[in-house]
Amino acid sequence: MSSLSMRHLLGLRDAKPNDLRVILDTTRSFRSILDRPVKKVPSMRGLTVVNLFFEDSTRTRISFELAEKRLSADLVNFASSGSSLKKGETILDTLRNIEAMKIDLVVVRHSGTGVPAFLAKHSNAIIVNAGDGANEHPTQALLDMYTLEQELGSLRGKTVCIVGDVRHSRVARSNIWGLSALGAKVRVCGPSTLLPKNPAEFQNVVFTTDVRHAVNNADAVIALRLQKERQDDNLLPSLREYRNFFGITEEVLESSKAGVKIMHPGPINRGVELDSTVADGSNSVILEQVSNGVAVRMAILYLLSGGLAHE
Repeated sequence: MSSLSMRHLLGLRDAKPNDLRVILDTTRSFRSILDRPVKKVPSMRGLTVVNLFFEDSTRTRISFELAEKRLSADLVNFASSGSSLKKGETILDTLRNIEAMKIDLVVVRHSGTGVPAFLAKHSNAIIVNAGDGANEHPTQALLDMYTLEQELGSLRGKTVCIVGDVRHSRVARSNIWGLSALGAKVRVCGPSTLLPKNPAEFQNVVFTTDVRHAVNNADAVIALRLQKERQDDNLLPSLREYRNFFGITEEVLESSKAGVKIMHPGPINRGVELDSTVADGSNSVILEQVSNGVAVRMAILYLLSGGLAHE
């Protein structure tokens, strides 16, 4: 397997297409491992990973934990509640104390934008961004891209529509950059109050507030969660109005391609972002996203750790 040109995975904004290709191709190998009766390999035996989660998570945290266990790594889960951070210790001091215990990789999730990049600059450990503020969530975007390639083949020339709270979505930002780097056509749709304040930072992306126009002839639709915890007041009149104008329903999808793939990073607000008939329909690949998340994170950890395989 090829190696990566990056030491850390902090985001996809400046990721090289070749690095993305290496991760996705390596994921394919690990995905086949997860279909075996024995799902464990010794690829990271002897290495220690710390899951440094300062923000609540279910899917991402469990997915990383499973990936680490499947690779035979030793793992430590850090909980900010009850830690020395409550006594005034800085994040950097926390990491340096953990580093002194001879760890190799750190998976960090934080509500503050730029925290993983800050830790990478001041740490000797390999840092993996599991989501930072409203900035990026690179592993979610990579599992989305892998799922789309499974379903559609090459992403070059495919049209992917991202609908919802784009302004506050780290998933949207990573997906826009990752998909664009691999040649996909990206459309972004949402209320004007939830679109990026500076759309010029996203090159070759079509922005619209008309959901039917956005999904027209699309190969895939990624619906985003309304992130009320990051929103200012009064950005939306009501959830009912959002559903009426931007919810992904069977009627809205009539202008998309037959077999359009439906995705969502979760958790889903059913009846708001997605109707249940769409979320649970034959075109939905939401559960495939969850399954593929473990394989993608296995590939990333394996590649960043230097591919220390013991085949």
